[in-house]
Amino acid sequence: MTATDPALTALAQGWCALSLLHGRIEAHIERALQARHDLSVREYSLLDVLSRQHAGEGGHLQMKQVADAVVLSQSATTRLVTRLEDRGLLERYLCPTDRRGIYTDVTEAGLKLLEEARPTNDTALREALDEAAKNPDLAPLVRVVETLKAPMPA
Repeated sequence: MTATDPALTALAQGWCALSLLHGRIEAHIERALQARHDLSVREYSLLDVLSRQHAGEGGHLQMKQVADAVVLSQSATTRLVTRLEDRGLLERYLCPTDRRGIYTDVTEAGLKLLEEARPTNDTALREALDEAAKNPDLAPLVRVVETLKAPMPA
């Protein structure tokens, strides 16, 4: 394959379309969450991921798992956790079985804010997808997104 190969050009165009769709959706959701709840998309995602933890086996996430789930580096995730902890939305504590491990939980205030913000997030997502579906280059991707289901835990 060469740089001018039609297959590579098609892949590049597909990647650009996917990147454009993601950027438009994220920007739309960001504006809605900021305006109504003073939350960024990343903050909302972090609260959402951490709210799904449970007390059972493997129910608490390590910082690397959290970073992977919110698509940030570990250091960026730690800074984000600190900001939300300073706002009283998260709290950290030592792992009871491994004192080297630190877990993060969503506080009652964080759960309340997440509950209030979830409809805003969902509505903004729907609006962004509906708008993107009007663009012939993005419409096929929108249809794919609409058929995706969350992966089942391993």
